[in-house]
Amino acid sequence: MTTTDHRAALASFAARRNRRNDRTAMTRAALTAWVGGFLYVLLLLVLVSGAPTDSGPLVAVGSLPAVTLLVGVLRRRPLTTLVLALFAATAVVVVPPRTTRASLTLFYQGQFLSYLAADLVLGYIVATCRRRVSVFAVSLAFGVQSMTIGLFSHGPEFLVVDGVIGLLAMAAAYMLGLLSRERREHAVALRAQEVAEAVTAERLRIARELHDVIAHSVGIIAIQAGVGSRVIHTQPDAARDALRAIESTSRQTLSGLRRTLVALRQAEPDTTTAGRAPLAPSPGLADVDGLAAATAEAGIRVEVRVSGERRPLPADVDLSAYRIVQEALTNVVRHAGTGRCTVALDYGDEELAVEVVDDGRGVPGEGSGHGFGIVGMRERVALLHGRFSAGPRPEGGFRVVARLPLPEPAGVAVETR
Repeated sequence: MTTTDHRAALASFAARRNRRNDRTAMTRAALTAWVGGFLYVLLLLVLVSGAPTDSGPLVAVGSLPAVTLLVGVLRRRPLTTLVLALFAATAVVVVPPRTTRASLTLFYQGQFLSYLAADLVLGYIVATCRRRVSVFAVSLAFGVQSMTIGLFSHGPEFLVVDGVIGLLAMAAAYMLGLLSRERREHAVALRAQEVAEAVTAERLRIARELHDVIAHSVGIIAIQAGVGSRVIHTQPDAARDALRAIESTSRQTLSGLRRTLVALRQAEPDTTTAGRAPLAPSPGLADVDGLAAATAEAGIRVEVRVSGERRPLPADVDLSAYRIVQEALTNVVRHAGTGRCTVALDYGDEELAVEVVDDGRGVPGEGSGHGFGIVGMRERVALLHGRFSAGPRPEGGFRVVARLPLPEPAGVAVETR
């Protein structure tokens, strides 16, 4: 037998042993539950038949702790448990009292206390079982208690008092069970809603990230490819430069896609990265100059203006600001029809202001069906509890403005490049 066969045999033996242990444990639990139910009935019979004189109310009260013996049966057979509890409570009431005339009134006042155990079981059924089972359990408990109270109450005054008390006790148990059931269902619904919202938010985040990674680069590639195809015969050097730009942009795009896909696949913290090339960090505002240079290769001169003291930003703010600038430049390249634009970054005490302005013909609105760029920018800003605006300028061109809150204040300086 090979080592593999030996391991497979050991695994099969362990699985069979675990199944046997599970069946044994289930059998023991079931046996314990039914023994508890039998002892409950036996204990009630002993209480009813062997109680001393003038102990009728004590029998009714003493039967309540005995219901703990039914816990095992209650988890397996709730309706059976209710039947046992109703049977025992009815037996306490029906058996003739061994009491003197002086304590007869006290007995009549306490003879229906034993039904509290059945009411507790009823509340558990309402809280945990299906509605059809709950309706049947309520009907059964109400019918048995009503009939017993009607037949064994002594006099009209006892009938009214016992009936009202029994009805209130059963209603209270039902309401508590119903409240517990609704709270549990509400908690399950909230968890399902939270999961759905988390899935939707993650899906939108992935969509924004992929859009921002691809759209800018593909726009530049398309423009460079068009330039290269037009001058390939007349200006070979310009065509060669366009092809180099396409190669460089394509590599950057592939690197960004690889970083995004690897991050999505690394759902487990122990995912090994042995043999893989190290991934570049996520881009941020420190890479805006490179973004401007890449956009310049597509024929759009970008002027970057920075005011305030440049300082490290939270990762989510840094990435979102970079993506907003990237998407705004993509729209300028694809739609503005101009040769220049301005990117202004203002590091304020309480917020980071990002503004991209061009003097072209503007870009399609977010409702025109031409893309999801402005929608994605607005979502990024909303997630950071910032403010966003985008639209044509009165003097011509288009303006994108995003204001992102910052956690720490800083002094103000001015730098222009």
